[in-house]
Amino acid sequence: MKKLLFCLPLLALAASPLVPAQSSSTPTDPLAPTLGVKSAAAIDREWQRSVSKYDAERSRLLKEADRQANDGPYRPDWATLMKYQQPQWYKDAKFGIFIHWGVYAVPAAENEWYPRNMYQTKEGAYKDFRNRFAKGDESKGYKDFIPLLKAEKFDATAWAKLFKESGAQYVIPVAEHHDGFSMYDSGLSDWTVVKMGPKRDTLGELSKAIRAEGLHFGLSSHRAEHNFFYDGGRTMRSDVNDPKYASFYGPAHQWFPPAGDGHDLVNDWTYVSRAWTEDWLARDTELIEKYKPEVVYFDWWIGQPVFRNAVGEFAAFYYNYAAAHGYTGVIDFKDYSLNWKAGVRDFERGQQDHIIPDHWQTDTSISNASWGYLEHDTFKSPEFLVHQLVDIVSKNGNLLLNFGPRADGTIPDEVQNTLREMGAWLKVNGDAIYSTTPWKTYGEGPTKIVAGAFHDTDTKPYTAQDFRFTAKGNAVYAIGMACPSDGKGTIHAMGSSVLPVGNVELLGSSDKVAWNQTADALEVTLPSGASCKYAYTLKLMAR
Repeated sequence: MKKLLFCLPLLALAASPLVPAQSSSTPTDPLAPTLGVKSAAAIDREWQRSVSKYDAERSRLLKEADRQANDGPYRPDWATLMKYQQPQWYKDAKFGIFIHWGVYAVPAAENEWYPRNMYQTKEGAYKDFRNRFAKGDESKGYKDFIPLLKAEKFDATAWAKLFKESGAQYVIPVAEHHDGFSMYDSGLSDWTVVKMGPKRDTLGELSKAIRAEGLHFGLSSHRAEHNFFYDGGRTMRSDVNDPKYASFYGPAHQWFPPAGDGHDLVNDWTYVSRAWTEDWLARDTELIEKYKPEVVYFDWWIGQPVFRNAVGEFAAFYYNYAAAHGYTGVIDFKDYSLNWKAGVRDFERGQQDHIIPDHWQTDTSISNASWGYLEHDTFKSPEFLVHQLVDIVSKNGNLLLNFGPRADGTIPDEVQNTLREMGAWLKVNGDAIYSTTPWKTYGEGPTKIVAGAFHDTDTKPYTAQDFRFTAKGNAVYAIGMACPSDGKGTIHAMGSSVLPVGNVELLGSSDKVAWNQTADALEVTLPSGASCKYAYTLKLMAR
């Protein structure tokens, strides 16, 4: 996931070595810093050689991507990709589960950017790794956490049953995060969950278990960011510099992010080779062939300018592949990574302050500090997340809710409780969520939303005067965001001049709701003892 960006020192990479070559009689230090010593092109060639054993399979996948990208309703051009239509199931689903599980669960500290930050001297992860793990051994690095990702308690069936109980309709595990460790059975890497660590295809097990529960299966790829992720290791003595590990740590090119929050990727000047974008395309093609996901989520850096052609090629390949196999694929993307009509816009940890006509998505984490597992973490409450789901749905969006499992494959109790609480609420109120569309207005009340990414926790607690609206068929749903202390609610947007009401029901209750409608408002009195845990829903039928 995207961390708030900051401007790194712009240390130029030379086109040729800046220091004299060592004589053949001088021992080479494989840990020696390489920033400013090796050119970007030389570093990239080193990575390319390290993965050359997979050249034949990569070539096959690229040929297949090109063939399929030009065989079907789409082509790798934006004129055809902008004709994309989201599948109805996705627009109806409203609620999905995101899973960040990887080697970063082993240190379980800081956040999921621990693997990058442990090579940044000013970061807490650097100090944590040196003190807790390296203990003076500079040859130690992120690779040494891999054997500790054992997943000995991982139970895909139990996970899937929990997701079903939560009320989620689709599930998206991370296939590969920025750290470059494949949490799936990749035929393009030695560094996979099948060949190391758990030595089992955890993604494959999840795909089967999730589908067995009748849920939609997706996956995410954050591989693009791996191009620069370990660049801090090149500034110091570290295993990132050792050619022996180039196939894992990747090129680790120096990152030149744009100033500010990093959204303006057009001004990102990081070195990206064609070999890297082709490898990216091949790996994502492989994921589609092996797991046939209905949703593919990409993190923000595929918006880096050098990726644009490869992204268009992938979109055409994936949409055509899905069509040939009887389904419609979904691509979730950030910012300007795709044309906004060519997929589903995702707002990381964000919300909207109005109804957006094209269906959209927010992804956020139950954890307050990380997308992956942390020891001693703090979590958002079920009430906060129910409110966020309701607000997002009222504005034509989906909520993709993330959690991070432990390295042993268990799900923290706090996460399980939150998912079950959301499922219990949806069991009562789901009729106002699933398969709904926005009403004439998303809602009313004094509580305001800060629009955009990274603002989801800026919303203040809702009041009894706050309502959100959805619609389905002849019904309009008014969801009260807080329980009124006197059991009475007034909905100003639903006067008889706007919606002449013929009947009012409280979802989850067989008791009658007392109500009165004037030209200016609908006034209701909830049944005595009515439950409105987190939020309550009034089903309104027009007369």
